[in-house]
Amino acid sequence: MLAKTIFEQGLAHIRVGAVTVDYWGTEVKTYGNDQPYFTLKIKQPAALKGMVKHLSLGFGEAYTNGQVEVEGPLDQVMRLAAENKLAMGGLWRQLTARPQPNSKQRQAGQIQQHYDLGNDFYRLWLDASMTYSCAYFKRPDDTLEQAQEQKLDHVLGKLQLTAGQSLLDIGCGWGRLLVKAARDYGVTGLGVTLSREQHRHAQNLAEQAGVGGQVRFELLNYQDLPTRQLMFDRVVSVGFFEHVGRGNHHLYFQLVKQLLKPGGLSVLHSITNQLETPNDPWVDRYIFPGGYIPSLRETVKLLPEYGLRLIDYENLRPHYALTLDEWRRRFERHEAEITRRYDERFYRMWRLYLAGSSASFRYGDNDLSQLVFTNGINNTLPLTRSFLYRGQNKIKPATSQSQASGSRPETEPIGSGAK
Repeated sequence: MLAKTIFEQGLAHIRVGAVTVDYWGTEVKTYGNDQPYFTLKIKQPAALKGMVKHLSLGFGEAYTNGQVEVEGPLDQVMRLAAENKLAMGGLWRQLTARPQPNSKQRQAGQIQQHYDLGNDFYRLWLDASMTYSCAYFKRPDDTLEQAQEQKLDHVLGKLQLTAGQSLLDIGCGWGRLLVKAARDYGVTGLGVTLSREQHRHAQNLAEQAGVGGQVRFELLNYQDLPTRQLMFDRVVSVGFFEHVGRGNHHLYFQLVKQLLKPGGLSVLHSITNQLETPNDPWVDRYIFPGGYIPSLRETVKLLPEYGLRLIDYENLRPHYALTLDEWRRRFERHEAEITRRYDERFYRMWRLYLAGSSASFRYGDNDLSQLVFTNGINNTLPLTRSFLYRGQNKIKPATSQSQASGSRPETEPIGSGAK
């Protein structure tokens, strides 16, 4: 069988770890010289043909459809691939393919395919705040709830907010960050999303938290923001940059330049890759259509093109692995309910996605980057990071320093008019 021959030729190059393969119950072989990370049970030859044609897409579809099973930790599949990608040569190169073009016209549908599965679905495995991005663990045994609250504090701390400032949240998710900023720091704000489910939840959250008069949420494409003729003291984006799409990142920074006041500060929290690598084709087709994880260098090189000055960078890679581990544990606890609500294929697809994602941070090329930059030069900011780690009051009065960096009077509406 040609497909089996090609598959074995690829596995013969394994140099780190090992795998045992059960070929539809007729033959069992181990590849590699170490203890096997897992056993791959291929139930039918057709599944193997799909993997040889395109390893990632073929494996993802075969696993989702129950044509292959993994005995052992599911994330070890991605670990083995990541640790042997150079040695496995052509078989590994099939893991990636160029994503479909990502245009403004396609973005609403792309976002809704993932995020509008229903708030009840995400409530099953996210924390109570519905924060769907990397948490911040001060200790490995922090609960997910603790770690997500710490992440929000960490991001808001980097924004160096003062009472009365205006904050724009691009890709605001379910609204927790902006609501917390209004409640704890006394800012006003605007959050935009293309997800109907997120928009509805965020509006309700603001009203329940008593900050409905300080913040608002709109169902809006971020590229349409300049038409509002608004400017903000601070701009934040958490987990949105991955959806911008390959070749479109200059549009994001161009927009931030237009919307951020001179001297204003922005935080960008995004997954980044080590190299400029197209997204996994299985993820692009079934989980995050149109997305692209940029490299750090292709992101940073755009900042000076728009007069944006990088002042701080932090990599939270291990934190995202821990976050995804906890999401998957919670997800798996609800197997029966998720299978009943959707079907077994859906459950297997999302389980594979969560396991593969944690492996990509723990063993692969993915990082979680937090970049802090200013619109032009701002010489009034603190000289050290000590303000991030010492106890301080959340709501801080406006000062001459904040006015120098472009804060707005408290009497202005959300987002002052462009000057």
